[in-house]
Amino acid sequence: MQAAELSEAILRLVASPGYRPIKPRSIAQRLGLPKTEGDHVKAAVKKLVAAGKLAYGAGHLVRSPDAPKAAGNRLVGTFRRNEAGFGFVRPKGTPRGAARDADVYIPAKRTKDAATGDVVAVRLLAGGGKRPGPRGEIVEILQRQTSQFVGTYFERDGSGLVAIDGTVFSRPILVGDPGAAGVVPDDKVVVEMVRFPSPTHDGEGVITRILGQRGEPGVDTLAIIHEFSLPGEFADDALEDARRQVERFDQSAIDGRYDALGETVVTIDPADARDFDDAISLERLDNGHWRLGVHIADVSHFVQPGTPLDREARQRATSVYLPDRVIPMLPELISNGLASLQPGKVRYTKSVYIEFTAEGVRTHVEAQPAAIKSSKRLTYEQVDRYLADPAAWTRKLGKAVHALLGRMHELAMILRRRRFEHGALDMNLPEVEIDLDKHGQVVGAHKAENTVSHQIIEEFMLAANEAVAETLAGREIPFLRRIHESPIPRKLKALAEFVDELGFETGGLESRFAIQSLLAQVAGQPQEQAVQYALLRSMQRAVYSPEPLGHYALASDCYCHFTSPIRRYPDLTVHRLLDAVIQGRPPAADYDALVTLGEHCSEREQRAEDAERELIKLKLLAYFSTRIGEEMNAVVTGVESYGLFAQGVGLPAEGFIHVDSLADDYYQFDRTTHTLAGFRSGSAYRLGDLLRVAVARVDIDRRQLDFRVVRRPKRTAAKAQVRRKTARKRRNS
Repeated sequence: MQAAELSEAILRLVASPGYRPIKPRSIAQRLGLPKTEGDHVKAAVKKLVAAGKLAYGAGHLVRSPDAPKAAGNRLVGTFRRNEAGFGFVRPKGTPRGAARDADVYIPAKRTKDAATGDVVAVRLLAGGGKRPGPRGEIVEILQRQTSQFVGTYFERDGSGLVAIDGTVFSRPILVGDPGAAGVVPDDKVVVEMVRFPSPTHDGEGVITRILGQRGEPGVDTLAIIHEFSLPGEFADDALEDARRQVERFDQSAIDGRYDALGETVVTIDPADARDFDDAISLERLDNGHWRLGVHIADVSHFVQPGTPLDREARQRATSVYLPDRVIPMLPELISNGLASLQPGKVRYTKSVYIEFTAEGVRTHVEAQPAAIKSSKRLTYEQVDRYLADPAAWTRKLGKAVHALLGRMHELAMILRRRRFEHGALDMNLPEVEIDLDKHGQVVGAHKAENTVSHQIIEEFMLAANEAVAETLAGREIPFLRRIHESPIPRKLKALAEFVDELGFETGGLESRFAIQSLLAQVAGQPQEQAVQYALLRSMQRAVYSPEPLGHYALASDCYCHFTSPIRRYPDLTVHRLLDAVIQGRPPAADYDALVTLGEHCSEREQRAEDAERELIKLKLLAYFSTRIGEEMNAVVTGVESYGLFAQGVGLPAEGFIHVDSLADDYYQFDRTTHTLAGFRSGSAYRLGDLLRVAVARVDIDRRQLDFRVVRRPKRTAAKAQVRRKTARKRRNS
């Protein structure tokens, strides 16, 4: 392509409807150019930027020079409302992870009836206000995020009203005459909004469903399901499709698949797992190499494109794991039946065989449809006990499985060591799982440890995901990658300043290896949890996209999700593309369609995580509501001018400590050091401080938990200053 033609093609792409800022190498892929043209595209973009025809946004993303404005002083974006009534609009096209500086401040009187999450049109206002940054007013609600809300019914002055859960609306919603539809006070209900509240009028709605009495077992889960519009029962035609697949499946026919029925294959999963979508085989070759087999449930065999099953799976995009139930992506006839790699049963798989040298260097990849029969269903706990005393498990496991586990452990640790040598980051905070009784009420909590057995499976899944991604990329096939972009430099700078204030030497955090060193320094220290939280906040979110942006935390240039098609739709799309490669037919891969699908799957993943987090919060609030005054250890996770946020160490509940409750002194906020410092005593509260707190107040409906400090840290501002100076001296020496 000539230079002039290339420039015109780039400009047409950037000006096309639905274009979102991407990097030059992604532009090359969108234009269908070979990898060798990547440098030419970069050069062309640079010239167009110099000529004012294009512009660079945050993260060097290419955008139109007048973005994000739609026309004149108007723009379109997503609104989020503050409890006090005012709000902010994030302009459409703002890059992921961008700072909030460009968000438009909307005064309370100019928000119309917009609710958090709505897409709105904004008119920018001339002149500055008390707040820095642009100001505007909402002129139109373009798209509601939702019109369905959950709340608690009550009656007042002859009217029925609903107080919506959380702080999304500050005033109750009028729902008509008392007792309509059989509702009684304290019922949890679903409300369809008829008129959204605004600064000039109250909201009105209609009760569409009664979930049950506030506080009854299971009502909290139903509330979250409806609040987040999580999927319910499967459609009849999807269930009928699943039944047809069951009727057609014949264990005796392997349909020309690679016959792996004689291989020693095992699954390793949590003790309470119901579906098993991955299995492992491993042998040592005569030349000393390893031959790893990663066998993944062949969901694509049962879920064909365009079928009712595919429609349901695509819409759901992911299974949702709530504390007391799972909302699956596929009906259980498929997820727990046909596709589940149950021991002793013939099951269809996409099997990826990866050959490694003795040192763990990948030398060959071969993918093919196969048929396996799992030799053993093992749990993580069993494998950990085996690793602690292998000799004691010879008879329990049998000779073949016993030897397989030994090989798996050896290779996994080799691969793990190589990953971290290449800069991979271990940013996984210990996951706290809450313990529920038979009614779904919290009775305690425990940490889900990342033991060696977990690490073995993790390494093999990572290896398969990367091998499949590179197989597709090598054929220049667009596919849904799992991308994790590099941290934004200003966030890394802020993180470096924060850990410097804590007294840890970094020398800057521009490289993964510097972050690795920091994590090693804080391991086992009281500040470890705070540094881990701060590090996670400085990172961008991992998402699904066809853009070849790599995975920062994994130190991988090419990565996708392939290993969980039972519960993730992106994995299913990768299986279908791999099918095309294996069969030698052109893959059905449309880059623009993949961009849209990636956004959908990323949004569904975020929704699932938010719903799980919110339900855990609800259950913990109910637990603490009967324990006012109970004390616990907590770590400070946020510091603001108006108070502290702290999370329990044992139970993962985040509570607020208002600055007014710190009655021993007058505290001033220091933004640069993330502290509230006492004016008289010099004592200070900062991120990472370990506190002894007591439960002061619980408001379940507003989902708020307040703590009061029982014992504060003894650090003084003077001591903190000495430590900061010492850290700077070490860094500059």
